[in-house]
Amino acid sequence: MRKELDHRVPSQRPSPGAEIPAPPAPGPTGHRAAPLLRDRTRYWVDRTVVKGMTAVAGWLALACLAVVAPASALLVWTDSRSPDTLQGKVETVWRTVGQTLRLGGEVGPPLRIVLSVLLALVSLLYVSTLVGLVTTAITDRLTELQRGQSTVVERGHSLVLGWSEQTPTLVAELLAAHAQRRSSAVVVLADRDKLDMERELRPLLVAAGGRRVRLLCRRGRPADPAALARVSPAAAAAVVVLPPDTPEADTQVVKTLLALRAVVGDARAVRVVAAVRQTRHVATARLAAGPGAVVLDVDGITARILVQCLVEPGLSRVLEDLLDFAGAELHVHRVPGLVGRTFAELRAACADACVVGLVRPDGSPLLNPPPRTALGPGDAVVVLAQDDTPPTWTTPPATPLPRSACAPPAPSPDDRTPARRVLVLGWNRLGPDVVDGLARNGWEAVRQTTFPAPDPSRRLLVLGGPDGHLDPDEYTLVTLLRLRAAERESGHRSPTVAELTDARHQPLAPAGPHTDLVVGGRLVGLLMSQVSQTAELAAAFDELFSPVGNAVRLRPATDYVPAGTETSFAALVEAAGLQGATALGYRPGDSRIPLLNPPKTAVRCWTPEDVLIVVTASATLQPTRGDRM
Repeated sequence: MRKELDHRVPSQRPSPGAEIPAPPAPGPTGHRAAPLLRDRTRYWVDRTVVKGMTAVAGWLALACLAVVAPASALLVWTDSRSPDTLQGKVETVWRTVGQTLRLGGEVGPPLRIVLSVLLALVSLLYVSTLVGLVTTAITDRLTELQRGQSTVVERGHSLVLGWSEQTPTLVAELLAAHAQRRSSAVVVLADRDKLDMERELRPLLVAAGGRRVRLLCRRGRPADPAALARVSPAAAAAVVVLPPDTPEADTQVVKTLLALRAVVGDARAVRVVAAVRQTRHVATARLAAGPGAVVLDVDGITARILVQCLVEPGLSRVLEDLLDFAGAELHVHRVPGLVGRTFAELRAACADACVVGLVRPDGSPLLNPPPRTALGPGDAVVVLAQDDTPPTWTTPPATPLPRSACAPPAPSPDDRTPARRVLVLGWNRLGPDVVDGLARNGWEAVRQTTFPAPDPSRRLLVLGGPDGHLDPDEYTLVTLLRLRAAERESGHRSPTVAELTDARHQPLAPAGPHTDLVVGGRLVGLLMSQVSQTAELAAAFDELFSPVGNAVRLRPATDYVPAGTETSFAALVEAAGLQGATALGYRPGDSRIPLLNPPKTAVRCWTPEDVLIVVTASATLQPTRGDRM
C-alpha cells in the first residue's frame, strides 16, 4: 500500500450514534459584537500598505486632495476679491490646490496644465530624492558614531584593549589617575556595543569627577589592526591589554599583542601592560608583546596573594588600599639634590610620605634596603604618598625612641613552633601553586573533602569552583554561608581566606570580620592600572608578591613600643627601621580599615591591639602569634 494512505485526513462526517453538538443559543454569550470603526480602519490600512509603494502613494494623493480641494474652494468662495464667474473661481481653486501640493497651479489649455503638473512632479521627485540621500548620509554617520567606528585623535591617553570583569575596576582607577591632570582621556576598545560600554562606565566617570578627563568607547576587535589604528595606540601614554571572559582568553591576548606591534612597530616606545590568566602562557605573551612590555600572570599573582593573606590575616584590605588610587599609593621620584644620602636619612627626612625603597638606573628595585644604602646618581626614590606631587624633604630633629624599640623583640615560644595547618575547601588550577607557596612559608595545606567544624586554631582556604565552571563563585558563596551557620551554632570561628573571581559577588559574600575576600581579577586590575602609570613599579610589585624578597606584613605595634606609649607615627617608623623593616602605616585596634601614610607628627597612645603595616624580608613570613584580625 502506498505511504500516502497513512496520512489520510479523518472524515469530518459524524459516526452513527454520535451526538451532534447543538448550535449556540442566541443571547449575550452567543452574540458577537461588530468591529469598531477604528479596528476596520486599521485593518484597511494594513491591507493597503502590503500592496506596495504605488498603492500607498495613490491613497496618500487622494487623501490630500480630499482635504486640500474642499478647503481651497471654501477659501475662494468666501473671499470677496475672488472672480465673479464660475470659471474664474475654479481656476483660482486650482491655483490654490497646485500651490499647496506643489503642482504648479498653471491654467489654460489641458496640455499646459499637464506639463505643469509633470514638471512639478519631477521637481518634487528630485527634491525628495535629494532630501532622502542627505538624511540617509546623516543617519549613517550618526549610526557610525553610535557604533563607535570613528577615529580617536588623542595624545597621551590611556588605551584599554578588551573587555572582562576587570574592565570597570581598571577604568575607574585610570580615571582617578587622569583626573589629577589638566586634560587627558581614557579610551576603551572592545568587541561590544558602544552604548552598552558607555552606560556601564559612565557612572565611573561621574564618580572620578569627569570635568578634566574624557572617557571614549570604541567598538572593534582588539586583535584587528584596522580597529586598533582607529584608537591611535602609537600616541598613547600606556596600552593595557585585558584577557576576555572566554576559554581562549590568553590566545586572544597574544593575538592582540601581535596586532599592536604590527600597528605601532618596535621603534615607537609605548608602555604596554598585558595580563594572561594561566601561568603557562606568560612566556608566549611576552614574546608577542616585545621588549619593554609587562605581562602579568593573573593565576600566579592571585595564588601568591592568597598565600600572603593566609599567613597574614587581614592583609587583603591593606593590599587593595595599596594598589588603588584612592588615598596613598606608591610613586617614584628622582631628586638630584638627595644623591649621597643613605636610606635611613631619606626615611627620616621625608615629612609627608613614607620612603619604601630605591630604584636603580637599570630599573631594578631595592625595597626596604639596608639603612646605610646610599642614593646614587640616576637612582629614584619609591615613596608612599597621597598623590604624585614630590614629597617635602626636611631635616627634622631626632625623634626620641623608647629603649625597647632599639632592639628587636626576643622571639616567643609561639614563633618557634613548627608549621601550622590550613584546610583547603574546594579545588581549581590555583590549588597546586597555593599549596607550594604555603609550604615555602612553613605551612601545611590539607585538602578537606568533608565540611570541617569551626576551630580557631586552624585556618581555612576556600577556593572557587572547578575549572570550566560557568560561575566558580557559586561554590565559594555557598561554602561561606555554611561556615557562618556552623560558627553561629558552635560559637567558634576559623580565620578564613576565600577566593572570588567576580568583584560584583563581593557584597554578596556572607563574610565576617575574620574573613579575607581575595578578588584576584580586581587586584590584578588595580595592579595593571598602577604599572600603566609608572613603569618602574612593575618590578617593585613583582618583588612584593613574589615568594622571595620583601613582602607586606602586619606586626603588633607593641613589637616596637611598649603598650600604652604615647608617641608619633614617625617614632614607629624609626623603630621599625632599627629592626630592618619599613613602616607604611598602621591599623587601629578598634577598626579594620588600614591607615596608609598617616601624618607622621600625630601623637597617639599605642595599644597591643594596634597593628603596624611594614615591608620586611619574606624570610620572616612565618606563622605569627594568633590571628590579628
